[in-house]
Amino acid sequence: MSKITVRNLIDDLKLKEIISPDKKAEETYITEKELNRPGIQLAGYFDYFTPERIQIIGKTEYTFFGNFTRKHRLKTLDEYFSYDIPLVIVTRGMELREDFYEYAHKHNVIVCSTESATTRFINRLSWYLEDKMAPRETIHGVLVDINGVGVLIRGESGIGKSETALELIQNGNRLIADDAVEIKRVDDGLVIGQAPEILRNYLEIRGIGIIDIQSLYGARAMNTSKRIDLVVHLESWKSDKYYDRLGLDRDYEYMLGEKIEKLVVPVKPGRNTAMILEVAAMNYRQRQLGNDAAVEFSNKLTVAIKNNEK
Repeated sequence: MSKITVRNLIDDLKLKEIISPDKKAEETYITEKELNRPGIQLAGYFDYFTPERIQIIGKTEYTFFGNFTRKHRLKTLDEYFSYDIPLVIVTRGMELREDFYEYAHKHNVIVCSTESATTRFINRLSWYLEDKMAPRETIHGVLVDINGVGVLIRGESGIGKSETALELIQNGNRLIADDAVEIKRVDDGLVIGQAPEILRNYLEIRGIGIIDIQSLYGARAMNTSKRIDLVVHLESWKSDKYYDRLGLDRDYEYMLGEKIEKLVVPVKPGRNTAMILEVAAMNYRQRQLGNDAAVEFSNKLTVAIKNNEK
């Protein structure tokens, strides 16, 4: 799992720094995507407390905390801030009592605030952490959005991945990434691909060089990211190798621990690879909707054979 610094989070979400010990935000890492609203801790109960999480204090928690005696509050604050808390964020721009800041100062805990309402800010922060801390890696291939299906084209260098992608773009599909694809896994088991910033919009065609797809074909030819639904391996046609002719066999490739359907498509002169990939994407979409032509054909064939045996 990736980690981010508190400084990155403060800058990206434009939080107001109330207490920020020198250099601590740069040296403190967020290691947990989950958040904690410390209402029960402010009541003095610290069993099962998760101090490694970002702490969110909203109006509900702080109003509840104000109902306790000053003696209870001071004791609780001293214990609460004694834990190794990466960051406390106060929502709605609330002004907290002086004792809260006093104990945060005492234990060198970073405290920030936001003007956003608590629920809205939690949603925004959760999405941010999910994106920044998702497991990720960079792989070789070309990612194209073919009629809404994210197809990752892989294969040995020079097999024609980029040229196939170019023809797909001319047919109205969208380029996501060429050559290097950054992939990340989000919590609901999806693998998302995108281009590294420096390579975004560019495609390399041997004999021509680097071309800017957005400049040549317009914004409709590009997309910034896409879920990877299907992996297609292009390989030189081998006459002695068996290739699936019915489509009943299912093969898969694992990326970041997630299983993604894989096809092997043989390439040789005269085969329109781009058209084959468009058909593969449409067929994948049909199967997701419950219409599997290969299974339907196989069932009809089985029925016909049984009828002939009677």
